[in-house]
Amino acid sequence: MPTCPARLAPLALTLAAVVPTGAGAESATTAPGGPGASTTLERREFRIHYDNGVGTSNAASEGAVTGALIESRPLLRTGELLEFVPGVVVTQHSGDGKANQYFLRGFNLDHGTDFATWVDGMPVNSPTHAHGQGYTDLGFVIPELVRRIDYRKGPYAADDGDFASAGSARLALRDTLPARLAQITAGSYGYRRALLAGSTDLDAEGAAGSLLAALDHSRADGPWRVPENLARTSALLRWSRHLGGADTSLTAMHSQAGWTATDQIPARAVAAGLDRYASLDPSDGGRSARASLSFNHRQALDDGDWSASLYAVRSKLNLYSNFTYWLDSPADGDQFEQAERRTTVGGSLARSVDGTLLGLPATHRLGVQARFDRLAPVGLYTTVARTRTGTTQESEVKQSLVGIFGETTLRLAPWLRAIGGLRVDRADADVTSSLAANSGGSAATLASPKLSFVAGPWAATEVFLNAGTGFHGNDARGTVARVSPREGTAAGAVPALVRSKGAELGLRTEAIDELRLSAALWRLDLASELVFVGDAGDTEPTHASTRHGVELSANWRPLPGLIVDADLALSRARYVGEGVAAGADRIPGAIGKAGSLGIGGENGPFSGQLQWRWFGPRPLVEDGSQRSASTVLAQARLGWRARPDLRLTLDVFNLFDRRASDIDYFYESRLPGETAAVADRHFHPVEPRSARLTLAWMF
Repeated sequence: MPTCPARLAPLALTLAAVVPTGAGAESATTAPGGPGASTTLERREFRIHYDNGVGTSNAASEGAVTGALIESRPLLRTGELLEFVPGVVVTQHSGDGKANQYFLRGFNLDHGTDFATWVDGMPVNSPTHAHGQGYTDLGFVIPELVRRIDYRKGPYAADDGDFASAGSARLALRDTLPARLAQITAGSYGYRRALLAGSTDLDAEGAAGSLLAALDHSRADGPWRVPENLARTSALLRWSRHLGGADTSLTAMHSQAGWTATDQIPARAVAAGLDRYASLDPSDGGRSARASLSFNHRQALDDGDWSASLYAVRSKLNLYSNFTYWLDSPADGDQFEQAERRTTVGGSLARSVDGTLLGLPATHRLGVQARFDRLAPVGLYTTVARTRTGTTQESEVKQSLVGIFGETTLRLAPWLRAIGGLRVDRADADVTSSLAANSGGSAATLASPKLSFVAGPWAATEVFLNAGTGFHGNDARGTVARVSPREGTAAGAVPALVRSKGAELGLRTEAIDELRLSAALWRLDLASELVFVGDAGDTEPTHASTRHGVELSANWRPLPGLIVDADLALSRARYVGEGVAAGADRIPGAIGKAGSLGIGGENGPFSGQLQWRWFGPRPLVEDGSQRSASTVLAQARLGWRARPDLRLTLDVFNLFDRRASDIDYFYESRLPGETAAVADRHFHPVEPRSARLTLAWMF
């Protein structure tokens, strides 16, 4: 094809920078300066991307992402921070101002249900959210300030509670920066961003701690025919101190955003000539804001440690969407608003003690976690061009979740350890609805036992066996509802806490020099997949489910300064139990195949990263008659450190300009000229190839 050389040019350029030459990846370079100037660049050792070696975790699917990888890989969206977790796919079905769509282990996690995310000790998932249960919007995070991501999969850890059935991720923030940073970015489709960040020691001895401050502002229009006009501003101020075995931090964060959304569009409209980047309702979009204050403390003791955290979060969201166009209201259209005002306070306290049990070495950990959410109000409204025309349901909600957990790690033999845990959670909610029949209170208590065994290492190889139960909380409004808000028909209340059961057999080995391999066979059962549908204001009844699969992960250093990260996840998801019709047991949107491959390295002042992501086909309806296509995307980063304090970076997204979907759905909608509803595939296109150029100055 005539276009092949042009399409492959970015790949060739990046590979040239990534593959080390005979000079080696640690060669010194003299920076330019005046006559006689000779500033030598720091010799940089190879930095591993994943901290998941033998002896570092209690499960083969558990590990940590290091800052080295976070710094090296380009991000199209901030929410893609979770895509560093092997097997996780992050997409978007609407404007980039809202939370992303997440997929993992046979789940369409929607905006975060069944995957728990924490930032600086604060839970990000929002229960009883206006748009979706467990809503996880990471837009407030400044990626350059994330130093580590610790992740787990499955309900095997005692300190993982609500939303963690499929897994969890904890993002840790930096306390300091090596130098002050001024960074500007310009890119395709009107993208521009400015970041200013820096830290300082408050006294020479460090007794008074350090102060870190950052201000981040970005704007983008995107490739959409109706410009997205996304504007986001985030700020952070963090005090930290490391003194006498004690680590303490106090962090204030604020973020706000506004945008115009291009939601998914029907395939039939594109086939009839509509541009795939067009919008059927140009007034869709939203506004969001979030402010938080968090405190974290950890104290090392002679026999263990203790830790404590406190946080307070205020957030608000106004989201305007139209997914069915003119189906329900042929005259005015089907746009609706989901809005909420939320206050969340909570914290945790934990104590770890090293000792013995039955004469064997043991570590005991006991803790308590609590969060309290107040929504005043949370509502669903009909709108026309962002103007409210009616109230479908508006509620004030008070809810709490308190969990107590204990865990013991027992060294049964030099080659065998056992980890047993138990957590007990109590959920309470009080709902006052504009529909009297949907007001009331609910409460539930659930115990979740856990047990794991880790054997080895033998020949630098470990074997893991994990089992446990967990849960996800349902929307508080669904636990007391008696009437469907839109139809006015009778509705049944759902349980507040839904149990999950999981098991995993895993292996991790470093038997081959410079190669780390992990493998896991897993299964997860959910008692119910009941979901409160914010778009309709009521609970969508579904069945119990079962999922199982296999995950493979590899980290390889074939040459000094060059690293390859790869993972593959295969899963099968099905509805089970009474009421499941024959041949209709597929779970719509459940991901079955996913994989990624990353190649990155450094060569003198140059660095490069290539990243491929494969997002396999998914069933869109229960009988599997409608399926999405696969999506394979590539992105690349080429960096040049012109001198020790100046760095230039080029990021290219959708490197080969693939025409694919971020996400697909199958449902009924109605377009102008149609006299009735039409069932169709609706999709959100991936963005075409784009580039961003970043200049960073350290001073």
